[in-house]
Amino acid sequence: MVGGTLLVGLLVPTAVAAEVSPPPSGLTSTDNGDGTYGVPLLNSDVPDISVARVPAAESTEGRDVYYMISTTMHLSPGAPIMKSYDLVNWETVNYVYDRLGIGDAPSLRNGQNSYGEGQWASSLRYHDGRFYVAFNTNNLGGAYVYSTDDIEDGTWEKVALGRGFHDLSLFFDEAGGGTPYIFHGSGSTSAVQLSDDLTTIVAEYPDIFGSKDFPDFPILASGMHYEGTQVSYRDGYYYMTTITWPAGGNRQVVLFRSKELLGRYTAVDGTNTYEVRSGLDSDGFAQGGLVDIASADGGTDWYGMFFRDTYPLGRIPALIPATWEDGWPTFGDDGVVHAGDTFTKPITLTPEQDRVERLKSVVASDDFANDAEHKTFRDTRWEIPEAPEYDESLLGVELVDNPGFEDAGIEPWGSQFGAIISRDPSTASSGTAALRVTHRTVNGSAPYQQLDGRIQAGITYEISARVRYTEGPDTVRFDVVGDWGTGVKVLAGVDAAKGRWATITGTYTIPADADVRSFKLAVETPWANPQPPSSSVGYVLDDVSVTGNAPQLEHVHADEVAYNGSDLDLAWEWNHNPDNRYWSLTEREGWLRLTNGHVVTGEAEYSKSPGRDLTYLEEARNTLSQRTFGPTGSAETRLDVSAMLDGDVAGLAVYGRSFTYAGIKQVDGARTLGLVTRLQPFDESIEAAAVESFVPGTTIDLGSRTDVRLKADADFSSTPGQLRVQFSYSLDGRTWQPLGPSQGPIVMDWSLSHFMANRFGLFSYATEQTGGTVDFDYYYLSDVLDADGGADRTALDAAVDEARGLDEQRYTPESWTVVEKALGWALATTSPSTQNQVDAPAHALSVSLASLVRRDASEVAFTAEAVVRPVAGKDVVTVRVINGEDAPVDVTVATSYGTKTFTAVAPGKSAQQSFATRLAAVPAGEATVTVTRTVDDLTTSRVVAYGRTGS
Repeated sequence: MVGGTLLVGLLVPTAVAAEVSPPPSGLTSTDNGDGTYGVPLLNSDVPDISVARVPAAESTEGRDVYYMISTTMHLSPGAPIMKSYDLVNWETVNYVYDRLGIGDAPSLRNGQNSYGEGQWASSLRYHDGRFYVAFNTNNLGGAYVYSTDDIEDGTWEKVALGRGFHDLSLFFDEAGGGTPYIFHGSGSTSAVQLSDDLTTIVAEYPDIFGSKDFPDFPILASGMHYEGTQVSYRDGYYYMTTITWPAGGNRQVVLFRSKELLGRYTAVDGTNTYEVRSGLDSDGFAQGGLVDIASADGGTDWYGMFFRDTYPLGRIPALIPATWEDGWPTFGDDGVVHAGDTFTKPITLTPEQDRVERLKSVVASDDFANDAEHKTFRDTRWEIPEAPEYDESLLGVELVDNPGFEDAGIEPWGSQFGAIISRDPSTASSGTAALRVTHRTVNGSAPYQQLDGRIQAGITYEISARVRYTEGPDTVRFDVVGDWGTGVKVLAGVDAAKGRWATITGTYTIPADADVRSFKLAVETPWANPQPPSSSVGYVLDDVSVTGNAPQLEHVHADEVAYNGSDLDLAWEWNHNPDNRYWSLTEREGWLRLTNGHVVTGEAEYSKSPGRDLTYLEEARNTLSQRTFGPTGSAETRLDVSAMLDGDVAGLAVYGRSFTYAGIKQVDGARTLGLVTRLQPFDESIEAAAVESFVPGTTIDLGSRTDVRLKADADFSSTPGQLRVQFSYSLDGRTWQPLGPSQGPIVMDWSLSHFMANRFGLFSYATEQTGGTVDFDYYYLSDVLDADGGADRTALDAAVDEARGLDEQRYTPESWTVVEKALGWALATTSPSTQNQVDAPAHALSVSLASLVRRDASEVAFTAEAVVRPVAGKDVVTVRVINGEDAPVDVTVATSYGTKTFTAVAPGKSAQQSFATRLAAVPAGEATVTVTRTVDDLTTSRVVAYGRTGS
């Protein structure tokens, strides 16, 4: 949250507000302020969206409310719930969970991580007064269903379904009695039926339809798969909205429809009932679903909410209107949509509502005052497991039988996926024989051995093997992999050169919560789609070894996962689960304190290909992050580094798998400020300290100075598909200097290890010892890049003028106190040295002004009547409005026979208009009266009925 010191009496009450400039929009809003909006929305990373509508009749707010969820993978808290009244402007109002689990992988503990894993592709539904969220996890036991009665403040109930579902879509078949289903799949669509309480799977419907069922549809007939299914129902048809990606072309929407939800399973003749059509093939807008909107005529309008790959800025949503013909939607302007196009907003709000909505964002400045609303997800209670016990007889010994193939046979080695294996005495790396692998057709065609009962959770294993091949590509990647029921994990790997023996070597720590009673070890080539040439390469394998080391593991602590009294703004997410013992908003009032409770090792590895080694920054716990935003976005912070220890590193980052950061390092008691940048290409094995060494020529010796301000100006616009970041610094809070040249280009590498956009991050990590601390005073955002300093105060001064022109007596004390607090911060901004220092208080004051609540009056006071009387044989409708306010009002009267507007109607005065109908007998009808109080633009509308009074 952002605020300042409360200064009572700063406001000067006046009877009439000063002329006000339009308030600034939120940093991620594409609302043009004229009833139109641009696509994509938000200009920030909000992928895999799913939208649910709460109709006005069921909403406690008396109007339609929309909620949206998105993928956040390894971030914590996760599965953000965003809210909107107009489908254009959104803000985060809650999260489904504080952390997915407390195991090693989601917590960056014991060398484990969840990069590229965690929560994917959520489905949000509102059904029978309750909210449901379903999503898949790649490494945490498959799919989960969460539910709550209160999506913004309630407690979520969690159910594990016990298996995974690719890009699932939760769907309640309202036309079929509300039966719940999960649809899922890639290249084919399957479903499972859930019990009424959504806790168990009660029926399976595999392969309802797939690409093979549409030989006459070119995209699918060419062998392209589809995924990301979302299910909707309209006018007797079930629609499945999916994404596909033709080679060399943009991502696009493919639509399927059928009157039979389960297709061939309920069709009379058992054949496929689904039809297919291209839904949208324009500028890469794809993946999402249909959104229903109550239209003005009482019907339903439909829009598509899709996203667009706009890396490195992110996967950005777009709201695109649909028109229907023959039961199929066409999106945009005859199926054509381009980034930057504008559309009319689908929902009309009052001016007051619209002003608040336009200020919403999915990012936020923060003064770390610990005044954010406390949410119940932070109170989750976790059962702390007992420290595990180990079988020491299985440590330090070879666990692979016949590891060098010296036995007469090849047992207990077996082959999988068509590979043929045989013992070869003529070719060996050592000893008398090796294992030859031939007839491979897929990456998993390989030898394997079951190590059931030998592998133990929580143990770190030394992995090694020797491989050699003689035909195929110049280099081939070989991996030793393990599979214990949660998907194939790469344990170690090597890039081998043709004709030469190569050694696979590495270490891998089995997660402490893994169920490894069944464990398959294999040596194979990496998966890819389509299958790469390496999938058919034959090879020779020798000297396979797996040995376990005595554990030196950290176990989860109760205080690590318990609420610590600090409430961050909902725009923040941690990079993996935080350790709540080592961050605080309470230990130093008004500051975020990060304490180094863990030491990075440089030995941590990805659990997902293609990379292996993590950098220090990726291994560090308690990195606090927000989305970047574009086309230009700037983040500024202030650090107190006086309590750093030797080996500590702290700073401000713009990070993904590629990253750049301005950091302070302490070595032998001396602190140095400098830049670290990591760009592609990525080496499979790295020296972490070398990767995070300072860029030559960017270092500043801080000496005894401990007060450091840093700013990162992120430019996504200069070169499409690239991000460049210019850092700057200040040591006196007034003058700023560039910290090295612009860093980049940062681009998307499209690996699944970091399949999200770059984020801003505040971080501190230790390479030598625990106990060092760094304090962050604030986090200020702007969409203006000004690395050389300077600031435009126009928006701030306009907000100040508006606030000083309002009458305190008209507003509730609670809302007025927020204005005073924000005004105090604005007035204290006397000599800003960056645009960030202006925009943060300007936005806070604008939000507080837009959110003012009138004291004892939620409506404009007026009376209105409408009567019909005959004049010269024809009826006339006369509407009279009396101003009940003590300030001028504007009045608009609308009837079927005309509209009339009156301006500046004085207190107690009336406005009257007679409308000629040219009818001898007017039927009963209604007039709409809209009155706006000009002092604060509060508007109230009423419908006034009339009937003919006689002759």
